Amino acid sequence: MWEACTICHLVLCSALWGLTLYPLLPQAKLKSFSAKIVQLLKEWTEAFPYDFQDEKAMAELKAITHRVTQCDEENGTVKKAIAQMTQSLLLSLAARSQLQELREKLRPPAVDKGPILKTKPPAAQKDILGVCCDPLVLAQQLTHIELDRVSSIYPEDLMQIVSHMDSLDNHRCRGDLTKTYSLEAYDNWFNCLSMLVATEVCRVVKKKHRTRMLEFFIDVARECFNIGNFNSMMAIISGMNLSPVARLKKTWSKVKTAKFDVLEHHMDPSSNFCNYRTALQGATQRSQMANSSREKIVIPVFNLFVKDIYFLHKIHTNHLPNGHINFKKFWEISRQIHEFMTWTQVECPFEKDKKIQSYLLTAPIYSEEALFVASFESEGPENHMEKDSWKTLRTTLLNRA
Repeated sequence: MWEACTICHLVLCSALWGLTLYPLLPQAKLKSFSAKIVQLLKEWTEAFPYDFQDEKAMAELKAITHRVTQCDEENGTVKKAIAQMTQSLLLSLAARSQLQELREKLRPPAVDKGPILKTKPPAAQKDILGVCCDPLVLAQQLTHIELDRVSSIYPEDLMQIVSHMDSLDNHRCRGDLTKTYSLEAYDNWFNCLSMLVATEVCRVVKKKHRTRMLEFFIDVARECFNIGNFNSMMAIISGMNLSPVARLKKTWSKVKTAKFDVLEHHMDPSSNFCNYRTALQGATQRSQMANSSREKIVIPVFNLFVKDIYFLHKIHTNHLPNGHINFKKFWEISRQIHEFMTWTQVECPFEKDKKIQSYLLTAPIYSEEALFVASFESEGPENHMEKDSWKTLRTTLLNRA
């Protein structure tokens, strides 16, 4: 199952081999066999178009369809079905390629340097509070983005990342077996959101305003939790736990952290994220009983979901001691992927705010170095290690300017 490219190749080759025997088959059986092959390919290309982005798989698909038309040359219905299937597949692959190009243009690169001298930012410089000061509204817009990104993930994407992570995988039909674009884009979104949170906090000059910014993001994370958007919630918490933000002790001392403590409790990694899994189970049950799209929303922490699938694959063998296929393992993997795909199909019930989404997707974010510089400018280094880091960073960024 997980050597997806190899399986794709074997199935196509098997079908091609079967079609080479067509002169030996009675005409009635030949037509029946050809029709079944066309139906199989139609369902396959619709459900897993990404399997055919590889040139080898596409060449084998063309060879099979050519043989099918040879087997039943007089049947115009078969030719029409093959033409429609091929066109739909090419359109699907083209749509993914266009989506990739579009999203690559949206997020500007990280800012290489923060403010070197402690100066007040221009009054016209926007921050997130100038765009949206309502935590619930921002959480809803984050949910819009999450559902948009996650809807581009397909089952074969999940199979591909597990195959990529499997160190025992020696069957590579793609050159590098990297993550699919949809998965990489979703990973990048999580990281960008975390860095955006850290940037918004660290670039604020006044401690009072930084305190307000932290409390705002805590409220946003809590609203994400209430919605069922656990991925954005985790990204926000991760951003506030980054070292440049976490070290701002004077700022944190002014923050009412009770709500933040509750959020961290939900995302406590101990006992394999037991608290989070309990909350996720509750959200799943709510989704199953839901009467509205609002109650159906479940967006899991994606990295944890992928790790669960991966370890399920690694811990259990593909075959039982008697040599039979371990259907229980594959059934459980299939069940979890099916559940995830059900969540991705939920229509977002919240009104879309283009201004807020544009800010979330395109606002400049600081690099890790720039975050530390901004953090040290807000609250100076407190020990020898921080002083050395601060000195090195200033020198590096000034030389780069």
